[in-house]
Amino acid sequence: MSVKLETLLYKKLINYFFLIKFGKFKGEKMMQEILEKLAKAVMEGDEEAAKRAAQEAINNGIDPIYAIKNGLSRGMEVIGKRFSNFEVFLPEVMLAADAMKAGIEVLKPYIPADKLEERSRGKVVIGTVFGDIHDIGKNLVATMLEVAGYEIYDLGNDIPPKRFVDKVREVKAGIVAMSCLLTPSMYYQKDVIELLRDAGLRDKVWVMVGGSPITPEWAREIGADGWGRHADDAVAVANLLMEKGKDLAKPIVKGG
Repeated sequence: MSVKLETLLYKKLINYFFLIKFGKFKGEKMMQEILEKLAKAVMEGDEEAAKRAAQEAINNGIDPIYAIKNGLSRGMEVIGKRFSNFEVFLPEVMLAADAMKAGIEVLKPYIPADKLEERSRGKVVIGTVFGDIHDIGKNLVATMLEVAGYEIYDLGNDIPPKRFVDKVREVKAGIVAMSCLLTPSMYYQKDVIELLRDAGLRDKVWVMVGGSPITPEWAREIGADGWGRHADDAVAVANLLMEKGKDLAKPIVKGG
């Protein structure tokens, strides 16, 4: 091989190396910028910005699940921590959750069906117990669980115990979550647990309870598996129950 040809090949090899190296760097930088946009859109509660950033992620070949985990979810985690520290309040959390859901709706059609199943952490039946029509806290918990990857079956408020049990059986839920803000209605949480036991379902579902009159002591008394003070605490409890609930002492308490 002549010296001239060797020199030409060497130059081409060097050019190819720099093209790969810096082309990859440029791609990674762009991906990080898009992920930052996704997180920022959620933190600012901007649904339109979340949709634009999600579409930008798809247009640039970013894996949609990666975009959810490292963009949208990261923004929601920040909001959850700020909420726990009383740096933001309920309206901001709801706006952030709506923005995250808006971004997910753009990304979801590009996620293969088998990956969607993998992303689901489990099925949750949730509702406010009989005699209680309050649902703001319950709605927030349902939303936070949904954006955390759970499949939510929201029964609404003023729900008789048997409806919780029937829905758990119907959808084969992994968690039933009961909210209560009125002291006279809190005893229906115990009724649900007893009905689950009578139906042979108690060992097949984790039970979470919450609401202003509900305490860790009450959760322990009625045989519940988890209690959380705030919505992000409820997500943490749900994750622990689904991941290693059989190995932990009950009830799991967060925010107490």
